[in-house]
Amino acid sequence: MADNAPAPAATLPGMADRSDDPTERDFSNQVSPDQSRPAGWDRGVKKVLWENGLSLTVLALFLFTLVGQILTGWSVNNQDRHDHHQRQIGLVEYLTSGHFIEATAENWESEFLQMGMFVLLTVFLRQRGSAESKKPDGQEDVDEDPRDYAGDPGVPWPVRKGGAILWLYSNSLVLAFAFLFLFSFVAHAWGGARDYSQDQIAHGEEGVTVLQYIGTSQFWFESFQNWQSEFLSIAAMVILTIWLRQYGSPESKPVHHPHAKTASE
Repeated sequence: MADNAPAPAATLPGMADRSDDPTERDFSNQVSPDQSRPAGWDRGVKKVLWENGLSLTVLALFLFTLVGQILTGWSVNNQDRHDHHQRQIGLVEYLTSGHFIEATAENWESEFLQMGMFVLLTVFLRQRGSAESKKPDGQEDVDEDPRDYAGDPGVPWPVRKGGAILWLYSNSLVLAFAFLFLFSFVAHAWGGARDYSQDQIAHGEEGVTVLQYIGTSQFWFESFQNWQSEFLSIAAMVILTIWLRQYGSPESKPVHHPHAKTASE
Protein backbone atom coordinates (compact mmCIF):
# COMPACT_ATOMS: atom_id res chain seq x y z
CA MET A 1 0.00 0.00 0.00
CA ALA A 2 1.34 3.43 -0.91
CA ASP A 3 2.36 5.68 1.96
CA ASN A 4 -0.18 8.52 1.97
CA ALA A 5 1.24 10.26 5.04
CA PRO A 6 1.60 14.02 4.47
CA ALA A 7 5.09 15.42 3.97
CA PRO A 8 6.56 17.35 6.93
CA ALA A 9 5.71 21.03 6.92
CA ALA A 10 8.47 23.31 5.68
CA THR A 11 10.14 25.52 8.23
CA LEU A 12 11.75 28.90 7.81
CA PRO A 13 15.56 28.89 7.60
CA GLY A 14 16.99 28.65 11.10
CA MET A 15 13.63 27.84 12.73
CA ALA A 16 13.68 24.75 14.88
CA ASP A 17 11.43 21.88 13.76
CA ARG A 18 8.20 21.57 15.75
CA SER A 19 5.68 18.82 16.25
CA ASP A 20 3.01 18.41 13.60
CA ASP A 21 0.53 19.11 16.37
CA PRO A 22 -0.20 22.88 16.09
CA THR A 23 -0.76 23.07 19.84
CA GLU A 24 2.86 22.05 20.44
CA ARG A 25 4.46 24.63 18.16
CA ASP A 26 6.20 27.30 20.20
CA PHE A 27 6.96 30.11 17.79
CA SER A 28 8.01 32.38 20.64
CA ASN A 29 11.24 30.36 20.84
CA GLN A 30 12.00 30.34 17.15
CA VAL A 31 15.66 30.79 16.32
CA SER A 32 16.62 33.69 14.07
CA PRO A 33 18.85 32.71 11.11
CA ASP A 34 21.54 35.14 12.30
CA GLN A 35 21.28 34.62 16.04
CA SER A 36 24.28 32.30 16.48
CA ARG A 37 27.82 33.46 15.66
CA PRO A 38 29.58 30.91 13.40
CA ALA A 39 32.57 29.10 14.83
CA GLY A 40 35.80 31.05 14.37
CA TRP A 41 34.06 34.43 13.92
CA ASP A 42 34.87 35.69 17.42
CA ARG A 43 38.29 37.21 16.73
CA GLY A 44 40.27 39.21 14.20
CA VAL A 45 38.84 40.39 10.91
CA LYS A 46 35.97 37.92 11.05
CA LYS A 47 34.84 39.39 14.38
CA VAL A 48 34.86 42.91 12.89
CA LEU A 49 32.88 41.74 9.85
CA TRP A 50 30.33 39.86 11.99
CA GLU A 51 29.77 42.68 14.47
CA ASN A 52 29.68 45.45 11.82
CA GLY A 53 28.25 43.58 8.86
CA LEU A 54 25.14 45.74 8.53
CA SER A 55 27.05 49.04 8.44
CA LEU A 56 29.72 47.70 6.09
CA THR A 57 27.19 46.24 3.68
CA VAL A 58 25.09 49.41 3.54
CA LEU A 59 28.20 51.57 3.04
CA ALA A 60 29.38 49.25 0.26
CA LEU A 61 25.99 49.58 -1.45
CA PHE A 62 26.22 53.36 -1.03
CA LEU A 63 29.66 53.49 -2.69
CA PHE A 64 28.56 51.16 -5.50
CA THR A 65 25.50 53.24 -6.32
CA LEU A 66 27.43 56.52 -5.94
CA VAL A 67 29.94 55.33 -8.54
CA GLY A 68 27.03 54.42 -10.79
CA GLN A 69 25.55 57.88 -10.34
CA ILE A 70 28.89 59.56 -11.07
CA LEU A 71 29.53 57.65 -14.29
CA THR A 72 26.01 57.97 -15.66
CA GLY A 73 25.71 61.60 -14.55
CA TRP A 74 29.01 62.42 -16.24
CA SER A 75 27.73 60.88 -19.47
CA VAL A 76 24.40 62.73 -19.28
CA ASN A 77 26.09 66.05 -18.55
CA ASN A 78 28.53 65.71 -21.43
CA GLN A 79 25.69 64.78 -23.78
CA ASP A 80 23.87 67.93 -22.71
CA ARG A 81 27.03 69.95 -23.28
CA HIS A 82 27.42 68.40 -26.72
CA ASP A 83 23.83 69.33 -27.60
CA HIS A 84 24.56 72.95 -26.61
CA HIS A 85 27.90 73.01 -28.47
CA GLN A 86 29.90 73.29 -25.25
CA ARG A 87 33.20 71.58 -24.49
CA GLN A 88 33.22 68.15 -22.89
CA ILE A 89 34.59 67.85 -19.35
CA GLY A 90 36.64 65.16 -17.65
CA LEU A 91 35.55 63.03 -14.73
CA VAL A 92 37.48 64.99 -12.10
CA GLU A 93 36.04 68.28 -13.33
CA TYR A 94 32.56 66.75 -13.32
CA LEU A 95 32.89 65.95 -9.62
CA THR A 96 33.14 69.70 -8.90
CA SER A 97 30.39 70.69 -11.33
CA GLY A 98 27.02 72.07 -10.35
CA HIS A 99 25.32 69.15 -12.09
CA PHE A 100 26.93 66.56 -9.80
CA ILE A 101 26.79 68.60 -6.58
CA GLU A 102 23.13 69.54 -7.06
CA ALA A 103 21.99 66.01 -7.90
CA THR A 104 23.88 64.46 -4.98
CA ALA A 105 23.04 67.03 -2.32
CA GLU A 106 19.39 67.15 -3.39
CA ASN A 107 19.01 63.48 -2.52
CA TRP A 108 21.08 63.58 0.66
CA GLU A 109 19.01 66.53 1.84
CA SER A 110 15.76 64.58 1.62
CA GLU A 111 17.24 61.50 3.29
CA PHE A 112 18.56 63.41 6.29
CA LEU A 113 15.27 65.31 6.59
CA GLN A 114 13.39 62.01 6.55
CA MET A 115 15.51 60.35 9.23
CA GLY A 116 15.69 63.41 11.47
CA MET A 117 11.95 64.00 11.35
CA PHE A 118 11.22 60.33 11.94
CA VAL A 119 13.44 60.21 15.03
CA LEU A 120 11.88 63.42 16.37
CA LEU A 121 8.28 62.46 15.67
CA THR A 122 8.65 59.10 17.41
CA VAL A 123 9.53 60.95 20.62
CA PHE A 124 6.01 62.41 20.85
CA LEU A 125 3.72 60.40 18.56
CA ARG A 126 2.45 56.82 18.71
CA GLN A 127 1.05 54.28 16.26
CA ARG A 128 -0.69 51.30 17.82
CA GLY A 129 0.48 48.02 16.32
CA SER A 130 3.53 49.43 14.51
CA ALA A 131 7.03 48.04 14.88
CA GLU A 132 8.33 51.61 14.58
CA SER A 133 6.48 53.16 17.53
CA LYS A 134 6.63 53.26 21.30
CA LYS A 135 3.72 51.60 23.07
CA PRO A 136 0.57 53.78 23.30
CA ASP A 137 0.65 54.07 27.10
CA GLY A 138 3.31 54.19 29.78
CA GLN A 139 7.03 54.88 29.85
CA GLU A 140 9.80 52.98 28.09
CA ASP A 141 13.55 52.71 28.63
CA VAL A 142 14.18 55.61 26.23
CA ASP A 143 12.00 57.87 28.42
CA GLU A 144 13.95 57.29 31.62
CA ASP A 145 15.97 60.15 33.13
CA PRO A 146 19.63 59.44 32.25
CA ARG A 147 20.77 61.31 35.37
CA ASP A 148 19.49 58.40 37.45
CA TYR A 149 22.22 56.25 35.88
CA ALA A 150 25.17 58.66 36.15
CA GLY A 151 26.95 56.38 38.60
CA ASP A 152 26.52 53.15 36.63
CA PRO A 153 29.64 51.55 35.14
CA GLY A 154 30.08 51.88 31.39
CA VAL A 155 27.66 54.79 30.84
CA PRO A 156 28.77 57.36 28.22
CA TRP A 157 30.79 60.21 29.74
CA PRO A 158 28.16 62.91 28.98
CA VAL A 159 25.77 61.04 31.30
CA ARG A 160 28.32 61.27 34.10
CA LYS A 161 29.07 64.92 33.23
CA GLY A 162 25.46 66.13 33.26
CA GLY A 163 24.29 69.69 32.56
CA ALA A 164 24.40 71.16 29.05
CA ILE A 165 26.70 68.39 27.84
CA LEU A 166 24.08 65.80 28.79
CA TRP A 167 21.32 67.80 27.08
CA LEU A 168 23.34 67.94 23.86
CA TYR A 169 24.11 64.24 24.06
CA SER A 170 20.46 63.41 24.84
CA ASN A 171 19.43 65.11 21.59
CA SER A 172 22.59 64.43 19.56
CA LEU A 173 20.93 62.12 17.03
CA VAL A 174 18.32 64.65 15.93
CA LEU A 175 20.90 67.46 16.05
CA ALA A 176 23.28 65.45 13.84
CA PHE A 177 20.55 64.82 11.27
CA ALA A 178 19.58 68.52 11.41
CA PHE A 179 23.17 69.56 10.72
CA LEU A 180 23.50 67.08 7.85
CA PHE A 181 20.20 68.30 6.41
CA LEU A 182 21.27 71.96 6.55
CA PHE A 183 24.66 71.14 5.04
CA SER A 184 22.99 69.23 2.19
CA PHE A 185 20.38 71.98 1.75
CA VAL A 186 23.12 74.60 1.29
CA ALA A 187 25.11 72.32 -1.03
CA HIS A 188 21.95 71.68 -3.06
CA ALA A 189 21.35 75.42 -3.39
CA TRP A 190 24.98 76.16 -4.29
CA GLY A 191 25.35 73.36 -6.81
CA GLY A 192 21.89 73.97 -8.20
CA ALA A 193 22.62 77.67 -8.73
CA ARG A 194 25.74 76.78 -10.73
CA ASP A 195 23.94 74.20 -12.86
CA TYR A 196 20.89 76.44 -13.35
CA SER A 197 23.10 79.39 -14.34
CA GLN A 198 24.98 77.26 -16.84
CA ASP A 199 21.71 76.27 -18.45
CA GLN A 200 20.50 79.88 -18.44
CA ILE A 201 23.69 81.11 -20.09
CA ALA A 202 23.50 78.33 -22.69
CA HIS A 203 20.11 79.74 -23.65
CA GLY A 204 21.35 83.34 -23.83
CA GLU A 205 20.04 84.42 -20.41
CA GLU A 206 21.73 85.62 -17.22
CA GLY A 207 22.92 83.35 -14.42
CA VAL A 208 21.61 83.53 -10.85
CA THR A 209 23.08 83.79 -7.35
CA VAL A 210 22.47 81.13 -4.70
CA LEU A 211 19.80 83.25 -3.02
CA GLN A 212 18.11 83.94 -6.34
CA TYR A 213 18.10 80.23 -7.10
CA ILE A 214 16.50 79.42 -3.74
CA GLY A 215 13.69 81.75 -4.76
CA THR A 216 13.00 79.85 -8.00
CA SER A 217 10.32 77.22 -8.52
CA GLN A 218 13.02 74.91 -9.86
CA PHE A 219 14.78 74.72 -6.49
CA TRP A 220 11.63 73.96 -4.52
CA PHE A 221 10.42 71.50 -7.16
CA GLU A 222 13.68 69.57 -6.73
CA SER A 223 13.23 69.63 -2.95
CA PHE A 224 9.53 68.80 -2.70
CA GLN A 225 9.68 65.94 -5.22
CA ASN A 226 12.19 64.22 -2.95
CA TRP A 227 10.68 65.18 0.40
CA GLN A 228 7.24 63.78 -0.45
CA SER A 229 8.72 60.42 -1.41
CA GLU A 230 10.68 60.21 1.85
CA PHE A 231 7.62 60.91 4.00
CA LEU A 232 5.67 58.37 1.96
CA SER A 233 8.31 55.73 2.69
CA ILE A 234 8.13 56.52 6.42
CA ALA A 235 4.34 56.22 6.37
CA ALA A 236 4.62 52.91 4.53
CA MET A 237 7.09 51.57 7.10
CA VAL A 238 5.01 52.68 10.08
CA ILE A 239 1.69 51.40 8.70
CA LEU A 240 2.75 48.21 6.91
CA THR A 241 4.56 46.88 10.00
CA ILE A 242 1.20 46.76 11.76
CA TRP A 243 0.03 43.86 9.57
CA LEU A 244 3.09 42.56 7.70
CA ARG A 245 6.12 40.71 9.06
CA GLN A 246 9.68 39.84 8.10
CA TYR A 247 10.98 36.86 9.99
CA GLY A 248 14.37 37.56 11.62
CA SER A 249 14.36 41.35 11.12
CA PRO A 250 14.40 43.76 14.09
CA GLU A 251 12.45 46.19 11.92
CA SER A 252 9.45 43.86 12.09
CA LYS A 253 7.34 42.63 14.95
CA PRO A 254 7.74 38.92 15.75
CA VAL A 255 5.70 36.91 13.26
CA HIS A 256 3.38 35.56 15.97
CA HIS A 257 2.52 38.95 17.54
CA PRO A 258 -1.08 40.19 17.14
CA HIS A 259 -1.63 43.10 14.75
CA ALA A 260 -2.80 45.40 17.54
CA LYS A 261 0.31 44.81 19.64
CA THR A 262 2.92 47.55 19.32
CA ALA A 263 6.47 46.21 19.02
CA SER A 264 7.63 47.47 22.41
CA GLU A 265 4.63 46.14 24.35
